[in-house]
Amino acid sequence: MYRMIETSPRDRVERYYATVPLLFAEAEDFGSLRLFVRRKPGAPYYGGPSHARPAPAGAPDITDADIARVRARQRELGVPESFEWLAEVNPALRARIEAAGLPVAERPLMVLDPHLPLPAPTLPEGVTVRVVDADDPALPAVLAIPHLAFAAEGTAAGTAGRAELTAVAARLTADGTVATALPSLYAGHKTLVAAFDGDGTPLAAGHYHPAGGATEIGGIGTLPAARRQGLGAAVMAAAAAHARDNGVHTVFLAYADEAVARIYARLGFRRAGVTLLIADQPARGQ
Repeated sequence: MYRMIETSPRDRVERYYATVPLLFAEAEDFGSLRLFVRRKPGAPYYGGPSHARPAPAGAPDITDADIARVRARQRELGVPESFEWLAEVNPALRARIEAAGLPVAERPLMVLDPHLPLPAPTLPEGVTVRVVDADDPALPAVLAIPHLAFAAEGTAAGTAGRAELTAVAARLTADGTVATALPSLYAGHKTLVAAFDGDGTPLAAGHYHPAGGATEIGGIGTLPAARRQGLGAAVMAAAAAHARDNGVHTVFLAYADEAVARIYARLGFRRAGVTLLIADQPARGQ
């Protein structure tokens, strides 16, 4: 009889980061760095794939020449010079990346306690939360929410509302962004979850990409005019519950704002490490 080897949350996150981009891209190795290269047009996975990360465990130490070769290939491809890795797994890489002239930002990680049930969110009257599939007529507006939410960062209420949402949704439809999201949704590589007002207007949204029994939930954003109602937490809880119901055992997220981290802690997420990435690379969830 085979015994299942229990791995740590960090090990599962590391394995996820090494494998989930392969749903969207092919890997090119440059010494001890692996660059993910998209071969077909499509909606980005967290601003990629076009980022590099350390090759699987067992590879030699990363050299300055490896970093230079990856950056040259990224410039050839016309993509940002982006890198991403777990600080605790490759602690020496930060100094090499910074010595190459690239600024590094930290994104702490939180992992959902697998033994805690998710609390039922309290929603404003008339608001519902559901999964949005590829054929949903609300898809363009749902995809528009992160553009408005991340343009006005933070948790304070803002002015962007329904009119701005309609305008951005129309732009994303016209420029082909909506169409590029369809293959991932049809294939089940991406799941969208959104909160809707009683008239069907999406107010908050998020998504996850499952791979190997794990997933990172990202892109949680609320229409600025609809903030301070618990909608982001409701979408996060619904996405995590949906992932669990569909075979995902490890649910985690990265955050940049301590106020947001406190909200997720109330849902059962616990700190579990730090992701390092290039400070000016494309934002997650867009």
